Amino acid sequence: MGKTIALVGNPNSGKTTLFNHLTGSTQRVGNWPGVTVEQKSGTLLHDGETQVIDLPGIYSLSPYTIEEIVTRDYLTLDPPDLIINIVDASNLERNLYLTTQLMELQLPIVVVLNMMDIIEKRGDHLDVAGLSRSFGLPFVTISALKESGVDQLYKAIAEPIAVAEPIAYSIVVKSILDTIEEIIAPLVPKKLRCYYSIKLFERDGQTSGKLAIPEDGLAVMDGLLGRYEKELDDDSEAILINERYKFVTKITRQFLVKNADQPSFSVMIDHIVTNRWLGLPIFVLIMYAVYYFAITTVGTWGTDWVNDVLFGSVVPDAVQSYFDSIDIHPAVSSLVIDGAIGGVGAVLGFLPQMAALFLCLTLLEDSGYMARVAFVMDRVFRGFGLSGKSFIPLLIGSGCSVPGIQASRTIENLQDRRMTILTTSFIPCGAKLPVIALIANAIFGGASWIALSMYLLGIAAVIFSGVLLRKTAIFSGEASPFVMELPMYHWPQWKSIFRAVGARCMAFVKNAGTVIFLSASLIWFLSSFNWHMRMTVESDQSILAQIGGAVAVFFAPLGFGSWQATVATIQGLIAKENIVGTLGVLMGATGSEAEVATAFSTLFNPVSAVSFLVFNMICMPCFAAVGAMRTEFGSAKWTLFGVLYQTTLAYVLAFIINQIGSVIVLGAPFGTGAALATAAAAILLFIVLRPAPEKASSLWGSLAKPMVK
Repeated sequence: MGKTIALVGNPNSGKTTLFNHLTGSTQRVGNWPGVTVEQKSGTLLHDGETQVIDLPGIYSLSPYTIEEIVTRDYLTLDPPDLIINIVDASNLERNLYLTTQLMELQLPIVVVLNMMDIIEKRGDHLDVAGLSRSFGLPFVTISALKESGVDQLYKAIAEPIAVAEPIAYSIVVKSILDTIEEIIAPLVPKKLRCYYSIKLFERDGQTSGKLAIPEDGLAVMDGLLGRYEKELDDDSEAILINERYKFVTKITRQFLVKNADQPSFSVMIDHIVTNRWLGLPIFVLIMYAVYYFAITTVGTWGTDWVNDVLFGSVVPDAVQSYFDSIDIHPAVSSLVIDGAIGGVGAVLGFLPQMAALFLCLTLLEDSGYMARVAFVMDRVFRGFGLSGKSFIPLLIGSGCSVPGIQASRTIENLQDRRMTILTTSFIPCGAKLPVIALIANAIFGGASWIALSMYLLGIAAVIFSGVLLRKTAIFSGEASPFVMELPMYHWPQWKSIFRAVGARCMAFVKNAGTVIFLSASLIWFLSSFNWHMRMTVESDQSILAQIGGAVAVFFAPLGFGSWQATVATIQGLIAKENIVGTLGVLMGATGSEAEVATAFSTLFNPVSAVSFLVFNMICMPCFAAVGAMRTEFGSAKWTLFGVLYQTTLAYVLAFIINQIGSVIVLGAPFGTGAALATAAAAILLFIVLRPAPEKASSLWGSLAKPMVK
């Protein structure tokens, strides 16, 4: 059986990038903490029997966050054969603190100094050999982003590596640790005694709870620690933290010679893009440019060709010609051309726009800018009772809501974590982009402001929900502080950029070829046959029309009460891009851009189109995301509340937009619907502005139970 290697390091140290190089994987890489929220495994490329584990990024083995618990439990309960400790050489002192803790596990360790290119660029000098001697560990220098030095790491892995020894603590600390180790010797395997004695010195409650330590032993430990804490006027955990940092600081000052201090390129840019007054407008302008590029110009050129030429004539004509030559049954021909090709083609037609958007967003992520956006948005969020930590899952959720919701587990504060799970899907994900592009192109002539407004709507819905939910007792309290290291700016690596964009696009194509294909075929069947299983000339007489018509009454106040729009909305629960495929089949929208616009003008006017978009952007997400919510909440009751809250908010917002918008934009008379919409808007405003209640209601009280994790 092969050995196991665990990759351990601080968030944003390059762990996942190195994991991808070592295993050939394509795990998501990001410039913020929370990208890796659970361990990932792969096989070492140069040795098919060696398993490599990518553990969540942590700053310490002390169990303060969920990712620290995941990493600590893996290292102590199922120790690997080797630890590769990835250290950001550009932030040496902070990263090496974790190294001192890993040494206490007494496992073989190879320290990988990543981002050495930044050290060289700064003009700093690092004595790697001196570091290796001081720590008693092999040190290897690499640049994971540029794939340099990886061969040296392979050589280090192949050589025998001695077990690491903990740093030399002060005489008094060492004496107390020896006493604790004697007390727990009968209870703990020899190889873990050092680690457990240090955890008990730190008064780690989880560690002491796992061991059946005799009362007299506990009394001895408590007495020793109490006297020492009183002598130093500090708690025992802080004592060890100080000793570790003294050790690390002494070594880094000895072996790292820094160039004369001067403002770096990153610092100079940050003065502008994170400015209190300029940061947010710059972000809005950048996102407008992104959507203009992806939706209005370059992305649209590709989409027009795919829709008008490829799936508008070339593919259907070729298939029809082949079917004519073999005299196939008209029903089968309609199924393939109108159903499968029409539905899948309607979705794949937006692939160029999605690829353009993914390219822009990945460039912003890889360069380091998106991490600054989280910093900027923390100021905005905090003013509305939200934590900046919530913005990281929102950023991840812009690609797909599922990993975004999963990333919420890195938020320690329970209320903030719940609120993040509730609101992450408000940000338009990749699957919602085709819906936005469809409406923007068909109703608004490809206007780029539609896409940007939906993105800003998502952020506004998050902020509104934060204010609203903070008014309830279950979510009351201050948002947790947000601390995040800002990575250095760097030129994006095109190989990793195109790999990430390709992975996102392939996932979209795969979904179109499976889920969308089956859904489109089912929609074709239900819209082509009546209850007597006879093909209908008019789809209004079909099974689907009658089912959709029965439900459409609920959406009529929102402006899209047609059975086609209703069926498409319900199909979106399977996958949001299903909305496009369904409308493509039902409306026959596979021709030129003008034909598509004409077809959709029978379903929507400008106001109802916006209402349709708003509802489908804010309502409950696809079933996969709901499943992720259930996992992260650990409660069916909380999941149900989340789904009801999202759908209710979406319905109310769409109702207000359609009723009031029809009066203002379309000149409709101010009737009962508009009056109710005005009242609903006033009620929402009152709820947001009212003081927070002191006690929970019975509903909130029933929900105010800890999440099961």
